[in-house]
Amino acid sequence: MMQPLLRSQLKTVTFAFIAFFIAVVLLMYPEQAFRSSIRGLSIWWDVVFPALLPFFITAEMMMGFGVVHFMGVLLEPLMRPLFRVPGAGGFVMAVGLISGNPMGAKLTSRLREQGLISREEGERLVSFTSTAGPLFIFGAVAVGFFESTSVGIILALAHYLGAFAVGFLMRFHEPKAPPSKPPVKKTGFILLRALRAMHRARLQDSRTLGQLIGQAVTSAVQTLLLIGGFIMMFSVLTHLVNYVGITTLFNRGIAHVLEFFSFPASLSEAITAGIFEITLGSQLASAASPAIPLMFKLTIVSLVIGFNGLSIHAQVASMISRTDIRYAPYFVARLLHALISSALTVLLYPLLQKHLHHMPAAVSVFHPLQTPLWTGLEWTSITILVLSCIFILCERMRHRSVS
Repeated sequence: MMQPLLRSQLKTVTFAFIAFFIAVVLLMYPEQAFRSSIRGLSIWWDVVFPALLPFFITAEMMMGFGVVHFMGVLLEPLMRPLFRVPGAGGFVMAVGLISGNPMGAKLTSRLREQGLISREEGERLVSFTSTAGPLFIFGAVAVGFFESTSVGIILALAHYLGAFAVGFLMRFHEPKAPPSKPPVKKTGFILLRALRAMHRARLQDSRTLGQLIGQAVTSAVQTLLLIGGFIMMFSVLTHLVNYVGITTLFNRGIAHVLEFFSFPASLSEAITAGIFEITLGSQLASAASPAIPLMFKLTIVSLVIGFNGLSIHAQVASMISRTDIRYAPYFVARLLHALISSALTVLLYPLLQKHLHHMPAAVSVFHPLQTPLWTGLEWTSITILVLSCIFILCERMRHRSVS
């Protein structure tokens, strides 16, 4: 086996060579770098910043008000048996499903910093809560690229079912690791116990409303500046790597794999681009030859969205670097999510194809009165309400059996 010192030296040389190579390419093609950087800045300022800032601020405030502890008590009977994470992970899952990447990683890091989850539980949690948001799937991909909301249903079902499947599989990650301490079991109505836990957490936080709002805004803006830097950097790298022609070798290798599974080899460019950035990969897949069946295009898009792209990988790695949560389990989970989502797309497309043609070709995702699809917020609210009713019934049945 390679000695640790030699391995560390090789890593240093490799990283230094990559950084030097990027610097040389930037100097050789300054105009291309500038244009791609402007494109990344435009995506961040026009889409990412206004879309994520309200979620970041609201999530910070909810954590200060003790909502995490409320959902921790309420969802403990669901999250721990299914995913081997505390009930507080339900808060991360709900917000992550609504807002999309990289909210799941940010909130997981916060829970770990507050000691509400262990390292292994954080690795499980971030693996299945780092999902694409409904606005991206239905708005950018379905309506923007494919000009049809109907394909968004297939992509969303495959993506979110794949995320839950990954969460269940990741429960076997580090099986011997000790779990975090569950909330103290107390008698009484579960909803009242959750409210008491939320009240205690708010008192322990002890920040005034003004301090909480100010710190929430500051933290949200700092995080979004970090995300903006990653988006611009990977926008430049993706364009330059493709412009120089480095991706040609990757395209050939991926094309052989696609041909092995009877997929068109021309979709290899979409996969290569999606490895770096999911928006570009999804756009290339949708713009592929009209002769390619739609099922193949959607499968590639599900593969790309499930992997998340190296741009989001870098954002997640940066956010969890403040804790002891490791990046490797997240990377493995992204590979699993990509494979499971693409397989689910192949299975779901024949089942839903005949029902989706009756839907309108395109609708506005920004006006809820004009779209027949419920938003992620509505679905999450209904889910939480149903789960609460189930827990209430379980509690009442338990008390009756005891009495």
